[in-house]
Amino acid sequence: MPGPFTVWTYDWVPQGPRGHVRDIRLRWALEEACLPYAVRSVRFEDRTGPDHLAIQPFAQVPALQDGEITLFESGACLLHLADLSEALMPRDPQARAETLQWVIAGLNSVEMVSVPWWFIGLSKPPENPLEGWLNARLDRLSAVLATRDHLAADRFTVADLLMADILRVPKLRVLLGPYPALEAYTARMLDRPAFRKARQDQLDHFAAADAARAEAARAEG
Repeated sequence: MPGPFTVWTYDWVPQGPRGHVRDIRLRWALEEACLPYAVRSVRFEDRTGPDHLAIQPFAQVPALQDGEITLFESGACLLHLADLSEALMPRDPQARAETLQWVIAGLNSVEMVSVPWWFIGLSKPPENPLEGWLNARLDRLSAVLATRDHLAADRFTVADLLMADILRVPKLRVLLGPYPALEAYTARMLDRPAFRKARQDQLDHFAAADAARAEAARAEG
């Protein structure tokens, strides 16, 4: 039997990434699959310490524990969970293959472009050299989702979970204006109760950390 499941994240992050730290992908998947889980934290200041590096060698989050199995990288964790739940991964061979290919497409064909595009944009260059590449990827993805409600298997799968999390990044979502199929798709996925709960739980997690830090500062003062 799988589990118990533990999702590892930071105990605290600055305001900017809240709601987008990638442990939300695992939370969302576990909520969709109705699998109970716990959340444990590594201190943000200790993320490069040996204990965390033993779990996540790049000092990032999330990591997932499933009983005696521990793994990192959100894509790998999502595929592991999908293998355990038909809510995330169909068992029909063709539908499973479609789901797998779209998970990899999300990671390799969309996020591989969108993340460096976003990072370059932080410096506010007159022109982002990756914008044309990103728009080309959005063009192709939009053409697919103009003809269907989901990426694979004619239903929600882990591929939709991942792709929606990629597309919902605020600066990227601004680009979806000329792509009504992508905007509608993203909105539908983010309206799922499992996503709403996962996002609120993450926000509450970091809000609790703010309160704990403020209390510790008052005690020290």
